[in-house]
Amino acid sequence: MSLNDLLVKSKIFKDREVFSPYYLPQKLLFRENEISKIEKALAPSLKGERGRNLFVYGKTGSGKTSCVKYVINEAKNIPNIKIAISYINCRIYNSRYRILNKIITDNLPTYAKRGYGAADLYEKFIRWIEEDAKLFIVALDEIDMIKDLDDLIYTLTRVNSDIKKGGVSLIGISNKISFKDILDPRSLSSLYETELVFAPYYSDELYAIIKDRANIGFFENIIDDETLRFIAASAAKEGGDARFSLKILTKAGELSEELNLDSITIEQAKHSVKLAEEDIVYELISTLPEHLKLVLYSISLLSLTGGTYKKLTNGIDTYLFSGEVYSRYRSLAESIHKEPKTERWYRQYLSELEMQGLITSYESGKGIRGHTKLIKISYPSKKISSILEKEIFGVLK
Repeated sequence: MSLNDLLVKSKIFKDREVFSPYYLPQKLLFRENEISKIEKALAPSLKGERGRNLFVYGKTGSGKTSCVKYVINEAKNIPNIKIAISYINCRIYNSRYRILNKIITDNLPTYAKRGYGAADLYEKFIRWIEEDAKLFIVALDEIDMIKDLDDLIYTLTRVNSDIKKGGVSLIGISNKISFKDILDPRSLSSLYETELVFAPYYSDELYAIIKDRANIGFFENIIDDETLRFIAASAAKEGGDARFSLKILTKAGELSEELNLDSITIEQAKHSVKLAEEDIVYELISTLPEHLKLVLYSISLLSLTGGTYKKLTNGIDTYLFSGEVYSRYRSLAESIHKEPKTERWYRQYLSELEMQGLITSYESGKGIRGHTKLIKISYPSKKISSILEKEIFGVLK
């Protein structure tokens, strides 16, 4: 396909933006109950009561961020309330200082930030809230990515004790329901929070979501119901991820464009499932914290060379001892001059990798070194190793 071909108006896409993960529809299907709970959690803060916090959990593509942004937009339009809101992507702003700096930048753009430390930013933040008794809500998306999360939570919750008027509320969004387990008890005790867990979408719900987007984003008669239901069912098998279903739909449209077709067929949809799976795995791995990458890389390397124990059902699946993975992880961390984490952290990392669908594990019965955890990688080891080598040795050195 030449550059000139790319500049020709699409016969498939009427509005590509509709398929973006950042697109916020006017109505969020099948999330009315969750939206209502977010509204109820924030209502006391909007009425002037202090210190109400909300933590929202759920797998990728379950609608967490969209629902929080939807309610934030609602709150901004409420008349006669002195409210300020910052939405912050913690994958980019991943420390207490960066987040305080971002809050000041969002709300006090004329304030000279260069050279000021966290303490100065904090004092400016407090004075800004108190000057007209503001209500400030900060939404921290992927809150578990913050390096000094204990310090940040202590700082933000301390604000309500240090100010005489106004208030601060925190919304934390995370894929990991267990992320608070690693917080310092003092940080946990300072939180007065409501928790909300988003369930994955069912196949019929995904079908309705992508049908709605297809109606807006494609020209008429581009895709039929059979193909839409196939895409929805494929995404449901992968955990009910709406983003995944939209990625399949987008890739199917792009394939049809490349082939100069007038519609999207089931063949393009089937091929797009494989392409979307590869993209999702790459995106997921690239966003893992460095020690999670090292653990997964250790698993992929051992899987390639063969672990100590092989499952006997078909001679293909290789299960690894948790202990040998930990040993390889420690060696890898030390080889790039990183301090290896303790076994407690390592067990947490295994749980997170399993929750993300990158590995599976089970507890062995008696006879295999007593009771131990056996681990298997969920995707081709060679591909995972290749991705991680670029990530680790290109970024972590």
